[in-house]
Amino acid sequence: MLFMTGPRTGGERYLTERLSDPEYREAYQMARDRIDQIDRVISTFDARRNELNLTKAELARRAGVKPEAIRRLFTSENPNPTLSTLVALAAALDLELRPEPRTVPAGTTPGRSAIVRTRHRTA
Repeated sequence: MLFMTGPRTGGERYLTERLSDPEYREAYQMARDRIDQIDRVISTFDARRNELNLTKAELARRAGVKPEAIRRLFTSENPNPTLSTLVALAAALDLELRPEPRTVPAGTTPGRSAIVRTRHRTA
């Protein structure tokens, strides 16, 4: 039996084509890394909430955050919490938020800031 290993849907073909552009690929990877990092933080918070046997409502009360914000944070496909919310949740869960330098694979250089790459459009 012959199996196709390439893109199967129009969306997959489109993405594959776009990723052949180095600039697009770099922007895509930056966005993917950002999403993955948010997912890791949210997963850690939810695991800690479960470890402490807290309901979402109890966590909201502890953190001084609206319960609907907590529900959205743990159930939304695209959570985008504010730093203030993350700090409040970390404190309520007895966790620390610590920015740490990224490890950069050998042979690569750290990426430029997304701000540097922002294109300014002119009329």
